[in-house]
Amino acid sequence: MAAPMLRWGCRGRRWAFARVDGGSCHRRGAPTGSTSNRIRGQSSVAQQPLHTAQKPRKGEHKWAAVVGLEIHAQISSNSKLFSGSQVRFSAPPNSLVSFFDASLPGTLPVLNRRCVEAAVMTGLALNCHINKKSLFDRKHYFYADLPAGYQITQQRLPIAVNGSLIYGVCAGKKQSQVIPKMVRIKQIQLEQDSGKSLHDDLRSQTLIDLNRAEGQLRVDANISVHHPGEPLGVRTEVKNLNSIRFLAKAIDYEIQRQINELENGGEILNETRSFHQKLGCTMSMRDKEGKQDYRFMPEPNLPPLVLYDATSLPAGADPQQVINIDQIRETLPELPSVTREKLVQQYGMLLEHSFTLLNEVGLLEFFQNVIKETRAEPKKVTSWVLNTFLGYLKQQNLAVSESPVTPSALAELLDLLDSRTISSSAAKQVFKELWKREGKTPGQIVSEKQLELMQDQGALEQLCHSVMEAHPQVVMDVKKGNPRAVNKLIGLVRKATQSRADPVMIKEILEKKMSL
Repeated sequence: MAAPMLRWGCRGRRWAFARVDGGSCHRRGAPTGSTSNRIRGQSSVAQQPLHTAQKPRKGEHKWAAVVGLEIHAQISSNSKLFSGSQVRFSAPPNSLVSFFDASLPGTLPVLNRRCVEAAVMTGLALNCHINKKSLFDRKHYFYADLPAGYQITQQRLPIAVNGSLIYGVCAGKKQSQVIPKMVRIKQIQLEQDSGKSLHDDLRSQTLIDLNRAEGQLRVDANISVHHPGEPLGVRTEVKNLNSIRFLAKAIDYEIQRQINELENGGEILNETRSFHQKLGCTMSMRDKEGKQDYRFMPEPNLPPLVLYDATSLPAGADPQQVINIDQIRETLPELPSVTREKLVQQYGMLLEHSFTLLNEVGLLEFFQNVIKETRAEPKKVTSWVLNTFLGYLKQQNLAVSESPVTPSALAELLDLLDSRTISSSAAKQVFKELWKREGKTPGQIVSEKQLELMQDQGALEQLCHSVMEAHPQVVMDVKKGNPRAVNKLIGLVRKATQSRADPVMIKEILEKKMSL
């Protein structure tokens, strides 16, 4: 009850679609009623596009989908939004309930400063306009997990509005190209959370836990389809989606269901639906044709929330009694979009590589530590970190923090490669040895396995001469201009040196001898 959460909302986005077949869902067993956990948040809502366009087949009509997301996100705080009760996951039911949480007469809400600061920080991170004055409202409705009969929210004037979020969409044949997209954030608002309803079907009863709803993230998706150039279609709302995977599945299914329904002469009802995780489909919960009157009214027990910036801060104001927007802005860490832009500009890497570095926990720090300790070019470091290093991690399902290869070890290996002490194939062999966790340095491995490149120019020239004499037909092919024959000769020389000869040096010697 009164748990600290943020609710953020965005304007819907549109995509073009061809007609989609399918979209039916058959229930197995008894119909599903309300979900066991009802969660309402202190959060705000965001609408994001999660679909890509499809080309219509010949003779088909194009469809456009509009999706808006209402995201309820829990604020990380020690106490609740309007009371001093603790916030603790998996606490015994109703063990963290104050008089205000239980809605006893005469109790008053006290706004949690930490929650306001978190809401401002979220708004700044999402490029929102922070309202220096925001208001709290009462949203009236009856449900057992809301003993006061109303919920404190920010309906009229929320704390932040008009933001945006840039994200990447994978494209291309191999899904390796990342295309940046932007979604608009309509608003962010502080909102009181409800309790949690636990439905016991065996005893036909419902128990209420007023500690708080335990979900850290919940999403409601509003979905509609229409033909481009025509009015928007009737929307449905899919409630209480608690994972990104189920969110994507629910949106995919609901878009297909609506298109299929309309293509077959049916109509879309303005209703609330739930997503059945096992069946992978949405199911009707209740219709929304008769719009519920929440009887919004100003919250009489909370004054307007007033924030300040450097220009409006009163002289001599106690920092503990005011919230300074600019001061919170200074504490923001570097945002991912800024970091990606720096990586592209500083190291000349592809945008998709910058996304990968940031999306894997700890990978960016690993990359930067290697860069600090090696003389190798940034592009070579990028290639080794994203291809070889990350490939080994994924193959063994390890996190970056669990890697047996440290940034220092990889930096030393790249230095050996950069100085042409070893070949690229030998470097991969050394990396494989490093992964065995035997505590050896790249230099020790190179020395023990005699992987150094041949530095004796005379000996290498003699070896090239011997190989040419042993393979006269290949030499003739080279002289005829066959490029594959050159590679074959290089391969033969490297084989004779157990891959210890530099291919570039071998090619230079061979070309010199061919010209004689």
